[in-house]
Amino acid sequence: MKLKGNIASGLVTFEVAAELGSFTQAAIYLNITTGAISQQINLLEEQLSIILFERHSRGVRLTQAGQQLYKVVKSSLEDISEVIAALHQEENFDGEVRLKLTPSFAFKWLVPRLERFYNRYPNISIQTFAEGALVDHQSNNFDLAIDYSQSANFQQKSDLFLSEQLLPVMSPGYFKTFNWQDTSAENQQIIWQSVTLLHDAQPWHGASKNTEWQYWFKHMGITADSLQGHYFNRTDMAMAAAEAGLGIAMARYALVEEDFKQGKLVSPFNPIEANAGYYLIQHHSSSAINCFKQWLLDEKQNFIN
Repeated sequence: MKLKGNIASGLVTFEVAAELGSFTQAAIYLNITTGAISQQINLLEEQLSIILFERHSRGVRLTQAGQQLYKVVKSSLEDISEVIAALHQEENFDGEVRLKLTPSFAFKWLVPRLERFYNRYPNISIQTFAEGALVDHQSNNFDLAIDYSQSANFQQKSDLFLSEQLLPVMSPGYFKTFNWQDTSAENQQIIWQSVTLLHDAQPWHGASKNTEWQYWFKHMGITADSLQGHYFNRTDMAMAAAEAGLGIAMARYALVEEDFKQGKLVSPFNPIEANAGYYLIQHHSSSAINCFKQWLLDEKQNFIN
């Protein structure tokens, strides 16, 4: 049975009257007249086709059916109150979270999503530090850190936040320069001898400057010079160069979602597993920090889905 608004309102009145055992006391509690209480209960009984109270000269008493309904309504209203209290507490979290991460991940993935966090948690301040291409994730001067690496070479308190995928990207104009539909070995050799590669020269600590292109060529079975081209110390700079038509950048798929939607970048290939990802490292704990961490995990799940 789907409850209409007046039935739901009547159930609230019923719960108060049943709790207090008196229409008069319920009227005082709800700041309305006793007649209004009686009228609401009568209407509820009519709508439900159930007699809820026995009326007598000394007051009212719940019928057996009324007692059964009272238990359910009381439990349901208590559950609602608990949820509202939890939501109210959630919305009133306050505090500061110091977050360190790479500029590329901050600019391309986190910042476009932060408005949703602030709309939900206006009293939590996220202090974001994205100073260099590489993150000193061992520094406990920060509450949370997000770092990119080929493997989990972190402390035990780190977790793989988001697995990454790689694919070459270029501007629509650069794409039209070559015949990507011709997959013959001869044509592919001509293409890879002619293109300009754009590199993130510092993908993670200890990585060689051409490691991502080298990895992709090996995975795809392509023989090409992975060292040629232009180098940048941030992957978003390499992607910006690709957008400007300077060549082909090896992009991380999580960072080019919007660029593909807007048609700024294109690719003739499908993403491959990067054997690398973003790791979430937690140094400190508080309600605000744990709240932000959970929000990050929820956003990650939404991105994956």
